[in-house]
Amino acid sequence: MGSGLSDVASAGRSLFARQSIRNKLLVMVLLPLLGVLPLLGAFLLWWGSEALDRTLLTKVRSDLAVAQGYFERVLGEVGSSATGVAESAALLHALQNEAVNGSQTGSQTGSQTSALTAHKTAPLLARLAQRERLDFINLLPPDPGAADRTSVEVFDPAQQALLGPALRQRVAVPLVATRNAAASARSVEDRAMVMLATRAVRSPDGSLLGHVQAGVLLNRNLPFIDHINEIVYPEGSLPFGSHGTATLFLDDVRISTNVRLFTNGGGPNAAPDSRAIGTRVSQSVRDTVLGRGTPWLDRAFVVNDWYVSAYQPLADSRGRRVGMLYVGILERPFTQLKHGALLSVGALFFAVMIVAAYVSLRWARSIFRPLEQMEATMQRVETGALDARVGAVASDDEVGRLARHLDHLLSVIADNTRGLDAKVAERTQALEAAQQQLVKSEKLATVGQLTASIAHEVNNPIAVIQGNLDLMRELLDPAAATRVAPELKLVDERIERMRLIVTQLLQFARPAEFAGYVESVDPARALDDCLVLAGHQIARTGIRVERDYRATLSPPINRQELQQVLVNLIVNAIHAMPRGGTLRLSTRDVGADGVEIEITDSGSGLTEELLTRLFQPFVTRRPEGTGLGLWISRGLVERYGGDIRAANRQGGQSGAVFTVVLKVAVPG
Repeated sequence: MGSGLSDVASAGRSLFARQSIRNKLLVMVLLPLLGVLPLLGAFLLWWGSEALDRTLLTKVRSDLAVAQGYFERVLGEVGSSATGVAESAALLHALQNEAVNGSQTGSQTGSQTSALTAHKTAPLLARLAQRERLDFINLLPPDPGAADRTSVEVFDPAQQALLGPALRQRVAVPLVATRNAAASARSVEDRAMVMLATRAVRSPDGSLLGHVQAGVLLNRNLPFIDHINEIVYPEGSLPFGSHGTATLFLDDVRISTNVRLFTNGGGPNAAPDSRAIGTRVSQSVRDTVLGRGTPWLDRAFVVNDWYVSAYQPLADSRGRRVGMLYVGILERPFTQLKHGALLSVGALFFAVMIVAAYVSLRWARSIFRPLEQMEATMQRVETGALDARVGAVASDDEVGRLARHLDHLLSVIADNTRGLDAKVAERTQALEAAQQQLVKSEKLATVGQLTASIAHEVNNPIAVIQGNLDLMRELLDPAAATRVAPELKLVDERIERMRLIVTQLLQFARPAEFAGYVESVDPARALDDCLVLAGHQIARTGIRVERDYRATLSPPINRQELQQVLVNLIVNAIHAMPRGGTLRLSTRDVGADGVEIEITDSGSGLTEELLTRLFQPFVTRRPEGTGLGLWISRGLVERYGGDIRAANRQGGQSGAVFTVVLKVAVPG
């Protein structure tokens, strides 16, 4: 995995390195603009959307806390009112009088006494309920097991006799088919949800006289729910045309709400009959709040629109979840605001990106345009237009100064070229002469081993002829010798001529026995001279030449013979690359007494069999070759204590490497 990523990264860097300055600058300019800036914009858009959503959720959470606080405060006020009624002197006086009267009429039963007491105290309880702003107050008979409590309770139809006829008319809530609600077979909610407080009524001596049961009916209690809504969402508290809602649920049914059934008829001033009483909460909210007892803080579909909602479960005195308290704000205005803000930010980012890209491209052009002019100028100079110049450049930075320096350099080169042309022509003539000499040496070297054999065979008859000629001079009398002296002299001259020819042939057959003029030779210059000799072949095959000259020593050797060796190796390398390739010439010092010259090609390389026989006579890969060039070259180098080595390139690269080893100190 790591190696694959490294290869991909390496390939990416290699591809980038091959691109032009224009493309590199465009990538460097546009990558941040078209890559980083859109990502940053997308992040800001996402972050802004999330921040607004979280802000709205925080808002409804605090709104729910306000509504819950008011609900609990009203519940506490119901308890306080019940305590005040239970401790009122008027109620105590009435109950004591009834108790006295009851004891005087002992013929009455307990139930009759209770009914009579309730009948006589009803007007008093009605006045107290109106004073305490309670929906009902009931006087219950004494029950020693009953405890004082204040809670939210649900009355079944059988328990609703305590409410009175007028309140019972508010209880029944027909169910309205609601989108996303849980399936139900019921058609009406006939239970009553009340805030209920029970308090004991005791005489001054502490005896239990009865119980006061006071409460507020929540079914269709529109003033109560509207007051909650006004406390949580006062006029002008919500911007952008949004509005808040509050609802009381009995189980999952809205029994008191200011949510409207119809959007067009909605709003805080809509008629009461347009309220969504009888609609039900969605099943997902019901399962979360009533099923698991967890408050809901999220967006929810409420009747006919989406609201940012908060639901809180309500429990009775036994801890059963019997309903929910809800507050929420209409989501649509905030969604429109969010979308508008996101579009504005996106448009702003896009506009900034376009302007920045335009300005950056203009600036990038001021950089790569002069560079392109310099490249075009150098290409014209390479084709022979020595008068080509970059010309005026608008920028005055490093690139502009570089362009002016280049023009100055080209002017200096043009001035020096005229003097160099004559020297080059002179040197070319000398190199051509050397090339002819090397070609001649190559041709003569092809008959090396055959010449050695012929010389050996010719020397023997010459020696016999010379011996017999000397014997003939001794045997002839002076007169005869005088007569044939011119002929004998001619024979002597021809024999000497034959010996000279044989000696010249042997010089090519055994070069180690003959030494030429020795001088200190610069390897780099020798290689460059050889490139000139082989230039036409290099140009014909389209071979690229690389130089790496590092040698500082100049070994003593015969210059012509070294050129013969190097030309032979370069020509062999050219033959190994008939379709073009790379010819690499390098030199380096080997310690303090040696120099190595390497000639490397990118051809097919050498077989193992050929490597073992490469420097033997008549060994060649080319049908037209003689196989004597490497044999003679090694002999010439060995004369000066050097050597020639051959090998294939390493590291998975194709081609062969020939190394000429030369000694700085010639062996004596």
